This record gives sequence, C-alpha cells and structure tokens, in this order.
Amino acid sequence: MGLIGMFAFLQVYSVQAILPVLITDFAATEVQAGMVVGATVLAIAIMSPFLGMLSDAVGRKVFIVGALLFLAIPTALIAQSPSIGWMGVWRFLQGLSVPGITVVTIAYIGEEFEGRAVTELMSFYVSGSVLGGFMGRFLLGHLHELIGWRAGYYVMAAMTLLGALWVTKMLPVSRQFVANPNFRSAIQTLGEHLVNRYVVTACLLGACVLFSLVGCFTFINLHLADTPYELSTGALANIFAVYLLGVIITPLSTTLLRRFGSARTVRAAVVVSMLGVLLTLVAPLWGVVIGLAVMSSGVFITQSATISYIAVNVKQGRSLASGLYYLFYYAGGTVGAWLCGLAYAYGQWQFTVWLLLFVQVLALLIASFGMIKTKSKAA
Repeated sequence: MGLIGMFAFLQVYSVQAILPVLITDFAATEVQAGMVVGATVLAIAIMSPFLGMLSDAVGRKVFIVGALLFLAIPTALIAQSPSIGWMGVWRFLQGLSVPGITVVTIAYIGEEFEGRAVTELMSFYVSGSVLGGFMGRFLLGHLHELIGWRAGYYVMAAMTLLGALWVTKMLPVSRQFVANPNFRSAIQTLGEHLVNRYVVTACLLGACVLFSLVGCFTFINLHLADTPYELSTGALANIFAVYLLGVIITPLSTTLLRRFGSARTVRAAVVVSMLGVLLTLVAPLWGVVIGLAVMSSGVFITQSATISYIAVNVKQGRSLASGLYYLFYYAGGTVGAWLCGLAYAYGQWQFTVWLLLFVQVLALLIASFGMIKTKSKAA
C-alpha cells in the first residue's frame, strides 16, 4: 500500500522543483507556472468520482495497474513540451490517470480489511503518497542539474512503468469485491453521499488541506529562488526533504486517532499547520525550513485522519465516497494554485501566507462544527 501511494504521487507535484526554471525557459508568469501544477490537480478532481463508479462496476486491481501504465505516457511527453501551455496539457493528462490509483486503492483497503487494520493501512498509504510527493520533487530537481528537466522526465516515465509491473506482480486480487455495474444505483448512492454528514465534512476539509499544501509548496519555491536566498533547483529539491517527516508522523497519527478521535486530532493538526505557515515568514533559511516541516506535518495528520474518517463511517459505495472526497480535495488544490499565484504576483510570499492562514481557519471551523464523534464500535 505504501509503494502504491508512492507511485501514484511521484508525478503529481514533481514540477514544483523546477518552477523557477520553467518561468525562465518559457517566459511564463507566476500564475501560469502555478497552473502547470494546478492542471494535474484539476484533472484528478474531475475524474475522481467517475473512476470511482467505473471501479465499482469493473474491479480494483485492473484499474490500479492500468492507471499506472497510462500515467507513463504523458510523463514522457512532457519532455517534448514546446511551451508552458503544452506542458499544462500533458500535466492535465497525467492527472486523468491518478484517481485510478488513489480512489481505487482506498476502496480496496476498505473492502479487504476492517477495524484497526483499515486505519493502519490508510496511514501507510498516506505515508507512501507523502514519500512519492517528496521523491518526485527531489529527483526532478537533481535530475535537472545533471541532465536537464526534459531528460529527467524520461527517467520519471521509466520509473512509473516499473511501478506498474511491480503492482501487477505483488498486489493480491480482491477477495471481497462485489461488482455493481448499475449506474442508476451509483447515481442514487452519489445523492446519498452528498447529504451524508461524514462525507460532506471530509470533502470540505480535504479541499482546505490541499489548498494549503499546493499553495505553500508551489510558491515557496519562487520565494526561495528569489533574493536573498537564490536557491538552485537542486537546493530547492533538498528543501522538500521536510516531506519525509510526514512518512514518519503519519503512521504515528493512528495512535492519536485511537486515543483522541478524528475531530480533536484534526483540530490540533490544523493549529500546528497554521503555526508552521507563520514560521515561513522569518528571515533565516533554517527558520523557513522548520516552518515548512511543521506545516506539512500538520497537513499530513489532517489528511490521514480525514480519509480514515470516511473509511470507518461509510459502508456503502466506498469507491464513490472516495471519489467525491478526491473531487473536493483536488479542486481545493487547483483553486490554491490559482489564488496563491495571484496573491504571490500581487504581494509576494507575505500575501500568500495570509491567504493560506485564512483557508486554514476555515478548516478549523469545519472540523469544530462538522465532525462528529465516531461510534466506538466502528472505531
């Protein structure tokens, strides 16, 4: 589960490490650069509910393997991009395949396991996705310095193909999956989810979570590439090592969830994340790095608690519920890439920070008034 999460997110945010280079190479604006990140995120948002329905009808493993194989194609095509616009097109195509991995994997875990095992496997999946987010940025940043970003994307495509072959061999076939090809039933289930307090609260929280993460880790690159830091792509890639904290912290969050419950864990994690964002305003580089580490740790705990909240409390149409969650989650990331780009263009990093804090206050309000205590038997 951890490695599936890693392969799913290896490509999603890799471009963040080379944004300053793309602005120079393509003579692009900050908003255009941000939307190259947002293009993949937007496609994931659009496709998540539909691939959830298709997976409920067809199966789990076939979707995960097929999505990884498709993901390698636009990853290789990015290397041929003649303009920032074409790069956005290939990035959008990347995003079309990602829900075939993410949404279906969450449904797979919810079907094949129960009780404490669900929470633990979800935390390993999130840890893997965190590792993939780090590895994508780290590898591409250093590959650019060694062979250029275009050749670097060929390497990334080859890695994705290897991931597809590995999943084909290692992932067990579903034992509990029951096909539901009735799309009329799926639409009815969708309507039920849209008025389900558990699903709606998780979806709104997810939107705030990825808004914060995409906005922060996209435009901190431009901030640190500018005066007085003037970091290279390799140095920016190294900054993303703070993501590795999430690999360690997310599995430990299961202990917090069992002891304090989802609602209190999320509230505490959002407050921690807000403190981290504020720390990025300090002048020394080490202070900014600590701020990013604190901010991302809070976000990862929030994400792990939120998707576990869905897995434990939603029993019917799990794949569709996961698809709805990711629709809101990645829609939040797309809006974050756009609005934070406008904020950065208007008032640099300081304006971006105030916007991020505003969204995190919304997340705190949603967690405080929307989340209800999970029944002890289900927990």
